[in-house]
Amino acid sequence: MSGPPLRAPVARLRWRHVHRWFLCSSLGAALAACPLHTTPLTPQVAKDSVAGGPPPPRSAPSRDSVLEQRVARLELRLVGRDAQVEDLQARLDDARQEVVRALAKLQTVASRAEAASAMAEAEIALQALRAATGGPPGGSSDVAQAGTLVQQASGEFAKQNYGGALYLANQVKSVAGSGRSRLAGAGRPSLRPGEVPFAVPVRLQATARGKVRDGPGAGYKVLFTVAPGAGLIGYSYVEQWVRVADESGRAGWMFLNLVGRRATEPGGR
Repeated sequence: MSGPPLRAPVARLRWRHVHRWFLCSSLGAALAACPLHTTPLTPQVAKDSVAGGPPPPRSAPSRDSVLEQRVARLELRLVGRDAQVEDLQARLDDARQEVVRALAKLQTVASRAEAASAMAEAEIALQALRAATGGPPGGSSDVAQAGTLVQQASGEFAKQNYGGALYLANQVKSVAGSGRSRLAGAGRPSLRPGEVPFAVPVRLQATARGKVRDGPGAGYKVLFTVAPGAGLIGYSYVEQWVRVADESGRAGWMFLNLVGRRATEPGGR
């Protein structure tokens, strides 16, 4: 057999291998040039859900929703404050009854005449409070409390517990005085910048002869002066100045160092 006839098939076979190698090389280069895209895996945090399904998408709360949440929180605080006031009032009533029972054992603490005089003053104070409220006899919590104390004082007086009757009568006068102070405070001018009102009117007295001014500062005009020991009612304060009123209803501002807490009088006044 001669050699030349085999050269053409061998050449064609070699050309096919070269062509396949070129295609594979081109395909590999193209695949290497393409970026590899994968879906990132984000860890999911478990959340509480009533229905057990996926939580709803979160969105920014609206203004109305924020206001509703604030109102709900304030209502809860108000409920808690009311419960605290009721608890303190119940404790105060229990303490009063303890005092009355203790005084019942001490027949010489107060005379019949002293108890009768105090009860008459308590009735006058109660009537004045009712007139100041301008409503029905039971239309105010202070009026209702003072009326209950008057009835209790009458009951102890009938039992000849004159000490207990005197104590309860003085409690009536104290409640009526606080009620009138709150009513008078309702007509006070609006608060000044930085003025902090007391939760309830505070019984004060002048510790020295002092000037009552038109505003919280030494540069304000002097309205009147008070003598040492004069009874005052404090309503609010601005830094070192206290808004006060005397027993005649005159009001103004006094320096903090000139006033102090009024001592409790015998019999609970």
